[in-house]
Amino acid sequence: MSWRPTLLLAVTVAVLIAVLRVDPTPQDLGYHNFVDRRMLLGIPNFFNVVTNLPFLLVGFYGWRSISRHPEVVTPPTVTAWRVFFLSLILTSIGSGYFHWQPNNASLVWDRIPMTIAFMSLVAIVISEYFSAPLGRKLLLPLLIAGVGSVVYWAWTESLAAGDLRPYALVQFLPILLIPIVITVYRGRSDLGQYLWWMIGLYAAAKFFELQDIGMYKLGNLISGHSIKHLVASLAPLSLVFGLLNRRERVR
Repeated sequence: MSWRPTLLLAVTVAVLIAVLRVDPTPQDLGYHNFVDRRMLLGIPNFFNVVTNLPFLLVGFYGWRSISRHPEVVTPPTVTAWRVFFLSLILTSIGSGYFHWQPNNASLVWDRIPMTIAFMSLVAIVISEYFSAPLGRKLLLPLLIAGVGSVVYWAWTESLAAGDLRPYALVQFLPILLIPIVITVYRGRSDLGQYLWWMIGLYAAAKFFELQDIGMYKLGNLISGHSIKHLVASLAPLSLVFGLLNRRERVR
């Protein structure tokens, strides 16, 4: 076996072992206590709700782009790209609903679209760096695994034994593996540079999420969580630009 797939396998196994060694982790209810709870125009938690609108715009823009320029995607990857852009539209709706009324029940509808986005992105990367037919075949199993992780978490919460480990795995394992893939493998195009932008923006969004209170205290204008939404919406936008400007490589 080549060292590159060995590296990917080793990282995956190491992460799986680490996750299995952690005790089942329920959702911390403090997660729902966002600092900015201002109501405007009759909308509770106004800024945390409306800052999800960019996901809707990016999702429609991406869908429209591949509809008007079908030549930018190879036929086997069209479904994965459409699912990815659809997941952004659903994320805008689901996250807006959750932030309107933050609780575990509404959080389910926030997380399901996000797992669809993560898993369709994995299928896209597989298509780009390994095999387009393989990415197409793995899309449905990946989506089932992603959505299943949220369903499992919600079910365990209903039993008062919440377990976030599968969801955490679905969210963060791709963030570890994708940079390795685009570093050690040669893609069929130059999409990798836009994937790097996406990863960087996603990391910045997570930083602002952790600074929810700190950012709000700077001027009581906007919280870190609201900024997180805005920055996170730029991550998939970078991929739309990548699609529209991608150049195929001679393999």
